[in-house]
Amino acid sequence: MLSGISLPHILLLLLIVVLLFGTSKLKNLGKDLGSAIKGFKESMKGEDDAPAAPPAQLNQQQTPPAQTTRQPSQHESGQGQ
Repeated sequence: MLSGISLPHILLLLLIVVLLFGTSKLKNLGKDLGSAIKGFKESMKGEDDAPAAPPAQLNQQQTPPAQTTRQPSQHESGQGQ
């Protein structure tokens, strides 16, 4: 599939990218990409280190949603006719 791409083609493509974006934008892009990967690795590592809470503790921490009770109107209860 990529057998038609040779070293001169890759170099020309890199030259066009540098001319379009400039070296400062590419440097910032590389820095941002590196910090994103580093942050992702740290979050994955931190996820394994944190102890998992048992399901019983999770249920105690969550509060049930408020339930509203609807009062029947006079029309529904048969009164008022």
